Amino acid sequence: MAHYGDFQFEIYLQTSGRALPRLPVSAADLERAAHAVMTPEARAYVAGGAGSESTVRANAGAFERWRIVPRMLRGTAERDWSSSVLGTSLPAPVLLAPVGVLGVVHPDGELAAARAAGALGVPMVLSTLGSVTLEEVAAELGGNPAWFQLYWPTDREVTASLVGRAERAGYRAIVVTVDTLILAWRPRDLAQGYLPFLAGEGLANYFADPAFLAGLDRSPEQDLQAAVLRWAGMFANPALTWDDLRWLRSITDLPILVKGISHADDARRAIDAGVNGVVVSNHGGRQVDGAVAALDCLPDVVAAAGDVPVLFDSGVRTGADVLKAMALGARAVLVGRPYVYGLALSGEDGVRHALRCLLADFDLTGTLAGVRTLADLTPDVLRPTP
Repeated sequence: MAHYGDFQFEIYLQTSGRALPRLPVSAADLERAAHAVMTPEARAYVAGGAGSESTVRANAGAFERWRIVPRMLRGTAERDWSSSVLGTSLPAPVLLAPVGVLGVVHPDGELAAARAAGALGVPMVLSTLGSVTLEEVAAELGGNPAWFQLYWPTDREVTASLVGRAERAGYRAIVVTVDTLILAWRPRDLAQGYLPFLAGEGLANYFADPAFLAGLDRSPEQDLQAAVLRWAGMFANPALTWDDLRWLRSITDLPILVKGISHADDARRAIDAGVNGVVVSNHGGRQVDGAVAALDCLPDVVAAAGDVPVLFDSGVRTGADVLKAMALGARAVLVGRPYVYGLALSGEDGVRHALRCLLADFDLTGTLAGVRTLADLTPDVLRPTP
């Protein structure tokens, strides 16, 4: 039986006596190589965080504070990392996190990511802020499951239209991002004077949406500035409240998750409003400078959520990171920047490579820690350090 960890032998056999691997195999090397080929604007957009970026650093530091306690002779020759979350089957506890405007990283953008995810059976969470439409991405998935991430605009007709389109296109859940109701102070982007949306980048879903287009006198192709201004006028939505989730619940039968939860009370409020899942996340440190690390919030949110599945996002770079988040109660993990760096380096092949490296690392780490299934990933697999 093949396991994800067998990818290491594929690399050894391909490179034995010949050239080194074409693409980096560690997360840190992958990031460095991607930075070297990305434009300054794209590099700032992907790598940057809010303010001093202390939250980005805190996310990484939180993983370091938890250490794995390996157990021996557990009979781990056969292991099974599969599960199901809200009706979506996962061969491993990993999904592609929603990352906007992938077209600024590679010309094939979201389409390349979708093809790579489909090849590996890894579910994809597609950002509202796509370089191509959600329907185009669905066509590339080859039946692979995907969820649609919603940035909730102030115009309810546009919101309902986006959700309806996702449902008709076959997306299996709606992931509402609640931590980005306005954009944070992001010095890297500001230093570049770069916000891709102002040039129409990442707005394909809006520019193809009938409810959005109904508010324009001319098409985006005819008057890009007017279309961008209409988007800008509805994207920021700080007036959104928990009561609005009940309206969203009323217009779709799809499972709804809220992404961006750090506090147990917010998880309870979301569940009371009818959501089906919670994603603990601080947006990878891109929204609130000086915020608590997402991993530090996970146990309390899991306890508050009860039987409602809790997923995790923010700071995941390695297989050990995936294992730690799962041991602290996550049902699955969303991975963002690592696959984006793979995309920057080699399109679809780069995304697939980055994911295979992560999955191999997770499989081997779990095996060596004495873990055979996700059910074995309990808090006693870990030990906190000062």
